[in-house]
Amino acid sequence: MPAKKAADAGKTAAVKKTAAVKKTAAGKSESRTALVRRARRINRELAEVYPYAHPELDFENPFQLVVATVLSAQTTDLRVNQTTPGLFAKYPTPENLASANPEEVEEILRPTGFFRAKTKSVMGLSKALVEEFGGEVPGRLEDLVKLPGVGRKTAFVVLGNAFGRPGITVDTHFQRLVRRWQWTEETEPDKIEAAVGALFPKSEWTMLSHHVIFHGRRICHARKPACGACPIAPICPAYGEGETDPEKAKKLLKYEKGGFPGQRLNPPQSYLDAGGRPAQPLGAG
Repeated sequence: MPAKKAADAGKTAAVKKTAAVKKTAAGKSESRTALVRRARRINRELAEVYPYAHPELDFENPFQLVVATVLSAQTTDLRVNQTTPGLFAKYPTPENLASANPEEVEEILRPTGFFRAKTKSVMGLSKALVEEFGGEVPGRLEDLVKLPGVGRKTAFVVLGNAFGRPGITVDTHFQRLVRRWQWTEETEPDKIEAAVGALFPKSEWTMLSHHVIFHGRRICHARKPACGACPIAPICPAYGEGETDPEKAKKLLKYEKGGFPGQRLNPPQSYLDAGGRPAQPLGAG
């Protein structure tokens, strides 16, 4: 036990040391205070670029949101939004979905991929909601993560957007961008969540997630970031990883930035006012 405690203390000290001094792309040391200021400035800039940032899954209540979020694994929000209208029209409540014919649910969910596993998850979480929570989606993290198919990421999506309780959504876009911006060197979602959360007031966590994810989907792409069209290029330590020519970069922009439809069939009015266009239903066009 003494050896283990010593090892744990060493790890804690190493983490604190790493957090205290970061290395920027230019090779200069960055204090913890400077990191916090830079991270918050990026978030402020993104808030000006995406004042209409929102969850890109269509939902009308917590039940629809938790189901849609589970279905969004390994597919696009657009495909989920095209699929869920048929699902919720036939099974509008947890009671309905819990008692459904699995084969009929599978057929509806087929377009989302991995439809058998997803059917098992959404029917399982519906059954759990009925049996353990009176058919209502719980508003606590510790309860949500007990539901089949619901992890911390899904739970924070639901808490932040259905219950107004702050949370950081660490999806693939969020992971990629916060590492590019050198907010953290962590690679595990729960550690990224903790590291980034420590840089911001808790009240900002939900909108921070939307800002970062919006930016990742529209401009700071995984394979070829549109650096030349990026509003935070002057303060981005990863500038130059993508296309820097402004005209070429513009051609890489997606959704309202590039004139394309968004992911939601029923987006918020603020998004439409900003020039965003709703997506089409499944099979349209």
